[in-house]
Amino acid sequence: MSLVEQIAQADERGLAASGLACLDRCLPLLGGDDELLRPLWARLADGSDWAGDLSRVHETLAPSAPSAPSVPSGSSDDEAARLARRMLESAPAERTADAVRPWADACSVASLRIHRLLDPAADGGPVPDGGPAPADVDAGRAGDTADLPPLVAAELRRQAAVLELLAGHGAHGLRRALEVSVEGRRVLRAVVSRRARSAAEPGA
Repeated sequence: MSLVEQIAQADERGLAASGLACLDRCLPLLGGDDELLRPLWARLADGSDWAGDLSRVHETLAPSAPSAPSVPSGSSDDEAARLARRMLESAPAERTADAVRPWADACSVASLRIHRLLDPAADGGPVPDGGPAPADVDAGRAGDTADLPPLVAAELRRQAAVLELLAGHGAHGLRRALEVSVEGRRVLRAVVSRRARSAAEPGA
């Protein structure tokens, strides 16, 4: 089953977990602490409202907050950070299937675009924020993974794994879904750190 089909068939909890996991993996771009989204995961586990916790995350990651990272304007890193921020800003306070399905789908695309922007093996320049997703991202979501750069292919697998865990185990799959997300966050944090060191080198 393709990722597009998985999202189309997922229930409210699976969709919310899918979008939250994408955002969680991209936290390094927003300067967020690794534990910042844990309360939202807890709300998914017990089925309670997450609006208050979501509001606190917004406040913590506001662009003017001390933790907000500074990246060169117009760079791939800048576009990636804007895509990550859009994921957060569009998160629905009311966690219904109708509200979270388009959010989960948009988060899937945004996270794959972010990984493509930051993947050193990806071809070509960045796609302007708000523009169409690169063809290989759309193809990967539809099931054709042959031409995906390594970082993008790994993110696609993580997205599929989260949806599979929730579809197969419901709330009991959340712990493993979080572990999958934490693994992906560590990978992206390492990529972001490596790019920052490279940009800081003389002559970069």
